[in-house]
Amino acid sequence: MTETQPLYLDPTRPTPERVQDLIARLTLDEKIGLMLHEAHGVPRLGIPAYNYWSEALHGITGNSRTTVFPQAIALGATFDPALVQRVASAIGDEGRAKYHVALRCHGETDQMQGLTFWSPNINIFRDPRWGRGQETYGEDPYLTGELGVAFVRGLQGDDPRYLKTAACAKHYAVHSGPEGLRHFFDAQVSLRDMHDTYLPAFKRLVMDAKVEAVMGAYNRINGHPACAHPYLLGDVLRGAWGFDGHVVSDCWAIRDIYQEHKFVATPAEAAALSVKQGCDLNCGGGTYCALDDAVKLGLITEAEIDESLARSLTTRFRLGMFDPAEQVSYTEIPPSVVNGPEHRALAYEAAVKSVVLLKNEDNLLPLDPGIKRLFLIGPLAANVDVLLGNYFGISDTLTTLLEGIVGRAPEGVRVSYNIGCLLTQPKVNPNSWAIYAAQSNDVIIAAMGISTLLESEEGDALLSTALGDRDTLELPQVQRDFLRGLASKGNKIVLVLFGGSPIALGDLADLVQAIVYVWYPGQEGGRAIADVLFGDVAPSGRLPLTFPKSLDQLPPFEDYAMTGRTYRYMTEEPEYPFGFGLSYTRFTYSGLQVPATVKAGETVPVSVTLTNAGDVAAEEVVQVYLSDLAASTVVPQHKLVAFRRVALEPGESQLVEFALPPDALAFINDAGEPQTEPGTFRLTVGGCSPGARGVALGAAEAVLGEFEVA
Repeated sequence: MTETQPLYLDPTRPTPERVQDLIARLTLDEKIGLMLHEAHGVPRLGIPAYNYWSEALHGITGNSRTTVFPQAIALGATFDPALVQRVASAIGDEGRAKYHVALRCHGETDQMQGLTFWSPNINIFRDPRWGRGQETYGEDPYLTGELGVAFVRGLQGDDPRYLKTAACAKHYAVHSGPEGLRHFFDAQVSLRDMHDTYLPAFKRLVMDAKVEAVMGAYNRINGHPACAHPYLLGDVLRGAWGFDGHVVSDCWAIRDIYQEHKFVATPAEAAALSVKQGCDLNCGGGTYCALDDAVKLGLITEAEIDESLARSLTTRFRLGMFDPAEQVSYTEIPPSVVNGPEHRALAYEAAVKSVVLLKNEDNLLPLDPGIKRLFLIGPLAANVDVLLGNYFGISDTLTTLLEGIVGRAPEGVRVSYNIGCLLTQPKVNPNSWAIYAAQSNDVIIAAMGISTLLESEEGDALLSTALGDRDTLELPQVQRDFLRGLASKGNKIVLVLFGGSPIALGDLADLVQAIVYVWYPGQEGGRAIADVLFGDVAPSGRLPLTFPKSLDQLPPFEDYAMTGRTYRYMTEEPEYPFGFGLSYTRFTYSGLQVPATVKAGETVPVSVTLTNAGDVAAEEVVQVYLSDLAASTVVPQHKLVAFRRVALEPGESQLVEFALPPDALAFINDAGEPQTEPGTFRLTVGGCSPGARGVALGAAEAVLGEFEVA
């Protein structure tokens, strides 16, 4: 270190020493300025301004050209952690490249140009009405944890010293709508449901993936604001889980503490309370500017502010922001990676693996190569928005379904297109030739569903009557009527459904021969869907959430108890069950092996033979569910404890082995603690969650086995 170089700029010194040296040089006002998401610069110390607010849910958001991967719920449908990690690693590479280009061009970065990505969203999609459920990996805590861990590892990289980017687990915790109430809502939840459903994924990301940041939610939980929650932030996050990263508020959530929740009376009280309880960074509203008054009023000490500031500054040091660029390997990632060939291929792979085949009557799919006339119709066939979902980036290589079909259809096949009907609005012109034009075709592909105009965050869904949420699970009436008109002419129909949440079809499902659910599939969506429809690749996506038959099967939206919710606690028959998805081949399960008796605390070995009994190469998602048959309290009917994607050639068999960890046998008791009891457990291994409905729809027969815990 030279005489003129302060310790905090010396990369040879331990990070904690460097952080403390920097804090010791700051005035109180400078410290406070660094605790806002638009962190102020400190020119006298050579500290540039930095905006923490960047998003990377399924690609870099709001920062010019990027690769647009499938929406998070679509990534959930892949049931493929390795794929999700590769996607996140690609996103991290693009984020790094774009960050350093902005620095070289402008000497600073703006919002959405930083390295602190407020992703992933690992809230549990407990109610299909929630407009932001599309941002999650679905309704299951285990699946969410597995995919969330993979995403964080991909974003943050594997350098032993530096983070590629800083991931953020959000929204902590017990947060999943209603959107219109989020700024003042108090979610009432038992300790059992909290630790059984709402917290496990956060625990995994903190303890296993070492996520760098956690974002507090808007709402209260059992009376306390999430961003100032003594139990969730203190006892659980920093206490039991040992989290040492920084906590950021959701945007304007600190303001909500006094303005909407009325938990305290003033900005100074809200700011002091949040910092003291463990929220280190204030996004939106600048409420932490009142920390100066809070110190003067004796509500908080400067030493407490120092402790909090150290955590967010540590993240900036771990990103290499105070070190020479040549020492940080990630600075060498070239801009050419942005939407380059490898990333476009990865977006295509993710889109293909997310497509869920829900119905295939008389094997209409894949489309007969001898087809002569194909008619593409529907309001979403040529729509770009349904490729993107929310929290999206933008690309110069977006492929709609129309473009995908036209690009894939063999020469000699006559492909026609008509929008047919609008998304939600009835037609004004009484005349329409669409249904009559469709009659003369061999197969109709009807591109329907919903978009982020109907489901999204509170201010984005311009056609939502519930401030971003859905007030019905059905298709919009105009689409239902139009589909009935198409079907009345006797056409063979492939229904391609876009959306980020369940769509209840009812008797409409009986009017079409094939149904594929394609989510918001990203920039390569049109090409991926077309290749699945034409049979270039077999569909292998699985539903990461239950599709109910109607709202009548759901508890009230505001009720956060898990009773009657998701496949784990729902007793009514769903329209489509969790984990369900058909293929172009037929898989069989046999030879389940599990010990007759295990001791508490032991790993449980499980094996099963999977066979591709059809004539098409395909991938199956092998799913392992556990049921505690003798628990002394309320437990899930069954819960996912393991899964794996397996690729098989026609006629090929493979022994698939799992090792269930001891904590898979535990349930959460009424005190919110894990507990393992002796008794009988049942394993169900197959391609769908347990229940007769999946088999009736075409899922493979599962194999069952029981064992005793001594």
